[in-house]
Amino acid sequence: MEEADRAERPCQGPASQVSGLAGRVRESVERTVVGKSGAIDLAIAALLCGGHALIEDVPGTGKTTLARSLADSLGLTFGRIQFTLDLMPADVLGVNFFNQQTSGFQFRPGPVFSQVLLADEINRATPRTQSALLEAMQEGQVTIDGETRRLPDPFLVLATQNPVELEGTFPLPEAQLDRFMIRISLGYPTAGEEEDILVRSGDPAGARPTSVADAAAVAEAREAVSGVRVDPLIRRYVADVVRATRSSDGVELGASPRAGIALYSTARAWAALSGRDYVIPDDVKHLAVPVLAHRMIMAPAARLRGQGAAAAVAEVLSSVPVPIEAGETAASGGD
Repeated sequence: MEEADRAERPCQGPASQVSGLAGRVRESVERTVVGKSGAIDLAIAALLCGGHALIEDVPGTGKTTLARSLADSLGLTFGRIQFTLDLMPADVLGVNFFNQQTSGFQFRPGPVFSQVLLADEINRATPRTQSALLEAMQEGQVTIDGETRRLPDPFLVLATQNPVELEGTFPLPEAQLDRFMIRISLGYPTAGEEEDILVRSGDPAGARPTSVADAAAVAEAREAVSGVRVDPLIRRYVADVVRATRSSDGVELGASPRAGIALYSTARAWAALSGRDYVIPDDVKHLAVPVLAHRMIMAPAARLRGQGAAAAVAEVLSSVPVPIEAGETAASGGD
């Protein structure tokens, strides 16, 4: 019993500081985003891993509000791009223009030079413009007219998609979806949450997030996440889950090695958000669907049966043996 309690007991140290920071950010964001603590934590986890998040849901569920409130709560600069058919890469990255007053060229940075960037309805832009943003996401820099410019640090892209309206859109190909560390779905609120939303909408002055962190605090949290221990048994468990998606029934294309790295990294972040300096199997299970499902392609026959990637990941989790002793080993020490 003592060993089980120790495996679940939050530690005192850097991980507990990450948990405290996440709690303050979550509380601030929830002033405007009602009942979505899980989605908020997923976005924070992506930020702490240096990744990006794809928010996919129907209109009006709070995707834009979540992105703006997260930036305000973290004390980070915020930029927004409304993706449309006529949007050009220069509208995203920036442009060199001739300044007649100085008789020279001057760089005007685009919205991508923000610490938190909302790419609203990313699937409405042409593939050329999508690629310009995704390159910036991957490299953390942009090259314009032969000159490379670093993006701010931290840099988090929250891209949104509307899954029910596909007319006039350019769906992201699988290779580009693979560059999003996490996919988040907000969903409709419960009856009580919907009533709370109506109450808060009548008092907009009292429902504003406050800055509870800054870029330095985010950097410290990232450093703490990098120190979270992962037992070799759990590392093997992550690899087994990722490999199992490639041979699962109904799956045409399974998760990539990049997906495995993402699952491994986010599991460490989730452990730190939970106040632990070690990963347990439940961390991996909790993040498997948000990290893996959007990277997988289901076979046509499976789609006709209504089997989605999330269900396939759930089947994989039920079939891959769980390292039952990993929690105790990790609590006492790991890599």
